[in-house]
Amino acid sequence: MSRIAPVTASNTPAASAPLLAAVKAKLGFTPNMMSTMAHATPVLRGYLGLSEALASGSLNARERELIALAVGEANQCEYCVSAHAAIGKGAGLADAEVAAARQGRAASGREDALVRLAQAVARDRTGVSDASVAAAREAGFSDAELLEVVAQVALNVLTNTVNHIARTEVDFPAVPRLHG
Repeated sequence: MSRIAPVTASNTPAASAPLLAAVKAKLGFTPNMMSTMAHATPVLRGYLGLSEALASGSLNARERELIALAVGEANQCEYCVSAHAAIGKGAGLADAEVAAARQGRAASGREDALVRLAQAVARDRTGVSDASVAAAREAGFSDAELLEVVAQVALNVLTNTVNHIARTEVDFPAVPRLHG
């Protein structure tokens, strides 16, 4: 059961209503996570703004979804893993690629370095090793891309934490847990 329920038509803050309308127009529905964030308009606005900014960056949709899956799994966020498994398929990820990203690996050298770095940042934000950064550089990541990976991880840590605190009800096809 949710600790923070999604807003409804009767209790949506006025400043959040147009943001949720834009989400619904873009996605065809309003995910529970965003309806939950709508209680605090600055949180929803910030999440949407950073998402939009990163979508115009150098990491493609596939890479952003790999990061989301790796970080969601590292933080054991059932909502985010389920959401990004579905969204990732829309970005061209096969089921095996979704499962691999959740385990912190990928088939290609660049994507493998990406998910490993994302999980390293998510697990130990203050102690990412030189080896993790070097592996990403060897895979071709520029300074700008490394910073975008960090920002993408931060965005996903935000959503993971919101969903843990709120106990957001999953409104995407649920994926099985990897462990236990």
